[in-house]
Amino acid sequence: MYAVIFRSIRTQNYEDLYQEHAEKMERLVKEIKGYLGNHSHRDPNTREGLTISYFDSLDSIRTWREHPEHLKTQELGRKYFYESYDIKVVKVERAYEWNMNS
Repeated sequence: MYAVIFRSIRTQNYEDLYQEHAEKMERLVKEIKGYLGNHSHRDPNTREGLTISYFDSLDSIRTWREHPEHLKTQELGRKYFYESYDIKVVKVERAYEWNMNS
């Protein structure tokens, strides 16, 4: 399993356009073979966000990165949505869970 870690700082502009594209990307990434899910959070005060998306292979990540609609949205992100961002792709060596109800 691989994780794509996307840290960003949002601009204060274009919120409606951002939400529209965020929802569209959420729908589209679920169609990528090998996509396993994600966790996301944004601090409303600092506008700092973190999204960690999980994929089963580097090929799946590449397919998503090169998806035509995702490429268009990436360009909008650089132009309108983000002050800055950084991306890290990491291999998950181990994963485990704990749940007080189990």
